[in-house]
Amino acid sequence: MRASHADRDRVVDQLSGAAGEGRLTADELDQRLEAALSARTVGELAELTADLPPLPVLAGGIATEAKDVLRIEQSFSPVERVGRWVLPRRLELCAQWCEVTLDFTQAVITHDTLQIDVNMQGKNLTLVAAPGIVVDTDGLSLAFAKLKDHQAPDPDVPIALRVELVGTKAFGRVIVRQPRRTAARWLLRKPASLPAGH
Repeated sequence: MRASHADRDRVVDQLSGAAGEGRLTADELDQRLEAALSARTVGELAELTADLPPLPVLAGGIATEAKDVLRIEQSFSPVERVGRWVLPRRLELCAQWCEVTLDFTQAVITHDTLQIDVNMQGKNLTLVAAPGIVVDTDGLSLAFAKLKDHQAPDPDVPIALRVELVGTKAFGRVIVRQPRRTAARWLLRKPASLPAGH
């Protein structure tokens, strides 16, 4: 059976959700997304998600089932939450000597506040905050660790989510930054060159 746009969109959401849960690496996600967008049949799409759990209840094509508390425990191996991952009310982060990246750019916001209880030692904790998302680090204790806060709040954008960090980060860095610009955005930002002789 030929795949419809809606079929492809559902698979893209499922792949993004699986990547957000750490079931797919960034490279695997890119490969499968490319295959999903070019798939012609429902069978081709099914092959891309055969080893993944189904999405929770959907509303408007987006997974909306949110946990009250999500606990992440990890040592040595990196942790990534990217794409359309569903934000809980509270996140317990217990990590030892591993890079942790929490990207809120495309996350499904289910509450106006997300509290992250941090118990992390070594390496870096990176939070990617799009406009409308504010990260509050006042409740976080740093022990031999540095904070690099690159937030640039836009007063014209209403706050959709406040992320509150509490707990302790020992060694390494806490980095709060905006999403990286794509090549197209850099080109739009770059001033046009002047003609020769001017």
